[in-house]
Amino acid sequence: VQLVQSGAETRNPGTSVKVSCKASGYTFTSYYIDWVRQSPGQELEWIGRIDPKDGRTKYGRKFQGRVTVTVDTSASTAYMELMSLRQEDTSMYFCAITQLGSMEIVQWDKSKYVQWGQGTQVTVSS
Repeated sequence: VQLVQSGAETRNPGTSVKVSCKASGYTFTSYYIDWVRQSPGQELEWIGRIDPKDGRTKYGRKFQGRVTVTVDTSASTAYMELMSLRQEDTSMYFCAITQLGSMEIVQWDKSKYVQWGQGTQVTVSS
């Protein structure tokens, strides 16, 4: 099982960034794909989830309206686009897969992630 993310990105405030997460080694629709981020000295933060079976999404309240998570099942790839970037969005972004919870009641627990991507550093700076 492997999740490979796209490379580091630098953006100006107010722009957007799109990070990809290519999955291999398992049936792509068997796990939810979560996006989380972690900044130095801060707790891991849950951004959102997608069910690759049907494309349903759930987003953290803090990110609603600014984030879009999608999948391309033909490419076994998930995408996370974060818009209206702010300097405080500077962080390491990860995709991770899990079977915990449901799309109706999202539960997330970093210890329950089966696999993580390697992380993508996003830097927002003017």
